[in-house]
Amino acid sequence: MPRFGKLRLALTLIGMFTLAHAQPSVQTAGTLVIVPAIGEVRHANDEARITLTLEEQDRDKTVAASRVNQKMKQGIEIVRRADPQALLTTRGYYTYPIYSDEQQGKNLHPRQPISWRVGQYLDVTTSNLKALPRTVAAAQGLLALNGLQFGLTEATQKKLDEKRIEVTYRNLTERVAAIAKAMGRNVSEAVLDTVDFDGSGAYAQHDMATTKMTMHAPTGMESALVEEPSFEPGETILQLRVVGKARFK
Repeated sequence: MPRFGKLRLALTLIGMFTLAHAQPSVQTAGTLVIVPAIGEVRHANDEARITLTLEEQDRDKTVAASRVNQKMKQGIEIVRRADPQALLTTRGYYTYPIYSDEQQGKNLHPRQPISWRVGQYLDVTTSNLKALPRTVAAAQGLLALNGLQFGLTEATQKKLDEKRIEVTYRNLTERVAAIAKAMGRNVSEAVLDTVDFDGSGAYAQHDMATTKMTMHAPTGMESALVEEPSFEPGETILQLRVVGKARFK
């Protein structure tokens, strides 16, 4: 083979080898990137929501109702003395009959109730956590503790909202910078087109709050003197989700 032919063959082979191993060039100009981000703040719980209950049973419906009415009034007074700043709400007043378990024949008259059960709930919301054990113990002398949850006061949530937005936006910008680096672009070439803090799009969720709380199962009627219970309020984790659209120049 002539010398010129060998040289041309060698150049052709080198070109083919170079093309086979070259990395494809991906154009990113004008690319729109959807970036989800999340921010999280923590705060010790500073509010308690207590549910107290009272129930009476008697053959006479009016007698059972009278006892509930009288004891609930006394229970409210006890809680107010123990915690004057607490918010009290009564709810869930119920009355229903109790029947015998004995079977009845087809020709007998409709069965009659052998007694009546009457009850009511009292919700207590307080930020006085220091006095909470004393308040609950005083109430348990007459009422039963049905449930307890810890959370944040409205004032604390408003105070944390600004910090939560700040943390979430910082996480968004950090993720945009990381994406720009992975694409081989300068972060200054990215322009935020949309920032969705509402999470209204199909790609995002609404803001979330995760609360670590203490729950107590319903208890029976307590004696007049009750030892103070122990409570650990824990903390609440507030999260905010945001979705941003960044377009590269």
